[in-house]
Amino acid sequence: MTADGPAFLADFATLSGFGATERGGVHREAASDADTEQWAWFGRWLAARGFTVVHDRIGNQFGLLERTPGAPYVLVGSHLDSQPFGGRWDGAYGVLAAAHAAHRLAGERHPLNLAVVNWFNEEGSRFTPSMFGSAVFTGALDLGAALDTRDPAGIRVGDRLAATGRTGTGAPALAGIAAYAEIHIEQGRVLEDTGSTIGLVEATWAARKYDLRVIGEQSHTGSTVMADRRDALLGAARLVVLARELSDELSTADAPLHTSVSRMKVEPNSPVTVAREATLNLDLRSPDEPLLARADALLHERVAGIERSARVEIVIAGSHGWGVQPFPAAGVELAGEVADGLGLSHRRIPTVAGHDSVNLNGHVPTVMLFVPSVAGISHNEREHTTDADACAGLDVLTGVLRRLAAGEISGR
Repeated sequence: MTADGPAFLADFATLSGFGATERGGVHREAASDADTEQWAWFGRWLAARGFTVVHDRIGNQFGLLERTPGAPYVLVGSHLDSQPFGGRWDGAYGVLAAAHAAHRLAGERHPLNLAVVNWFNEEGSRFTPSMFGSAVFTGALDLGAALDTRDPAGIRVGDRLAATGRTGTGAPALAGIAAYAEIHIEQGRVLEDTGSTIGLVEATWAARKYDLRVIGEQSHTGSTVMADRRDALLGAARLVVLARELSDELSTADAPLHTSVSRMKVEPNSPVTVAREATLNLDLRSPDEPLLARADALLHERVAGIERSARVEIVIAGSHGWGVQPFPAAGVELAGEVADGLGLSHRRIPTVAGHDSVNLNGHVPTVMLFVPSVAGISHNEREHTTDADACAGLDVLTGVLRRLAAGEISGR
């Protein structure tokens, strides 16, 4: 552990207190009170160390270190929002590591400037889709549509940001970014299983995500004849089973398919009423695009069968996704060289989960790093990364950031 490792861990303990849960996690959804409190704390932390703190119109928070006037920025960061009753490390580790790494370099002179970012609403649990703030930043999501997005309680993004003072001007634009770096917990157990300290992310899995509405007809749970029922919850249940069946049927050792159905809402959700409507999220992920396309085709084909058998209508209310996307080989090699220089074990690894780096990659040279997750647990209050691995990751990120600031793989 480097000399300032204890300071990093102490700051992380403070950060983990915002929205802390009884079982050791955090409950800090985007623009919640707990998220707003940690956002304010992080802004003060940055300002106290000489960063200029600014925000853009979608609530992304930046800490700028301009040492070369007019030069582009190397951007580094992640997100501070969490899943409901999620883990302390997901996203937050990457933001604080970015801030400490940039602060370590504050006294050095480089051709490129440094900027730390806390992306707004990466998790997408309150406002959908996920990777929200970075999607607006890169043009993948329209700003107006993003500001008009509402949470399940009807609260509008733009209104909540205005109420908490989280928008502004003066933030860097995509055109002013020379490179991007992000470090994150793996959220899997490949690094732990292989005894590797650092993951060099070389590509992202492809994904297709759907917002589905299952439309039936409300009726009495007791008196309605079974043959007359149009039960939206039955249709939704069959979609849950279908998602798992696709994975079981199509996955191979070389080309796995991960599928899931998540957040579900049932109307009218009464104990004596057959559901008239169910809404849910379904996603498919694979490192093999042809396999993903086959799974997607089978999904659509079999949805029609569910509509007939359950006597419901299934509507795709929204969808988004991405293909297999390699990260720049030069960045992977650079990060490997930094890890070698520190004597840290490492391996190349894909990312199954989406991250803000997925949105930045393709626009600017992007380096993505992982540190191990104990037992692969994530989006769970038991999520954990050891102090030693967290500090090792910070050291690698610092070395990567130093070389990016020197312009070694700059896109500008």
